[in-house]
Amino acid sequence: MAMAIPLLLLFLSISLVPTSHAATKSTCSSYKFTNNKTYTKCTDLDQFGASIHWTYNADGTLSIAFIAPQASPTGWVAWGINPTAESMVGTQALIAFKESNGLMAVKTYNITSYSGVQESEILYKTSDLSSVFGSDGNIVLFATLNIGKSAESLNQVYQVGSSVTKGVPDKHALKAENLASKAQLALTGTKFGSMEPAAAPSDGRSIATAPGSPSTGETSSPGSSPNAAWRSGVSDMWSIFVVLLVCYIVRF
Repeated sequence: MAMAIPLLLLFLSISLVPTSHAATKSTCSSYKFTNNKTYTKCTDLDQFGASIHWTYNADGTLSIAFIAPQASPTGWVAWGINPTAESMVGTQALIAFKESNGLMAVKTYNITSYSGVQESEILYKTSDLSSVFGSDGNIVLFATLNIGKSAESLNQVYQVGSSVTKGVPDKHALKAENLASKAQLALTGTKFGSMEPAAAPSDGRSIATAPGSPSTGETSSPGSSPNAAWRSGVSDMWSIFVVLLVCYIVRF
């Protein structure tokens, strides 16, 4: 028994060391833009490892930088606002992708159905549309939208897709993360409001390339803190230690 307890303590001490993943997990607040742009707020979104940075300006414009990984090397990323509902249809979307000439582009789409998308004007006047590949390989979509001076929160929708055909973004996958990629973006507060995942169309059609999720809040999403993850690990390992010690004492 004298030898077993030190072994258990050694096991416990090793287990309590935070993993490199938890200790080094990056957040939107640490992101550095290559063009030196800065924003007053940001949040890490729940899906795709995406994030949104924004400044709500006094003139009623919203300047944003949406960051997300491509679903494939030929993919696209999208971010948008739905002014009427927490859903894809009705979203005023911005979609970024690489065109056939090799240059990155951002185009506007009024999402009116699940069957596909077509480039069109949107409800919000836009400016400063651009996109680049970030230093981490993600696509960064920049835009400024005139949303008015009285907005408090928005139905934010975002999405990623794997391909573009003749300049038209193809439909995205229907995985859980694709259906859950929407949330509230709180412009004047810090409350985080998630939305329920969208159901697939009942007629079996796949959901189109439109953005599909939002987010809100300040510099990081709830539950993403490395300290929180470490504390949870400590609690779990103490429980394991107690169970093992009791079992050993009962045995002897």
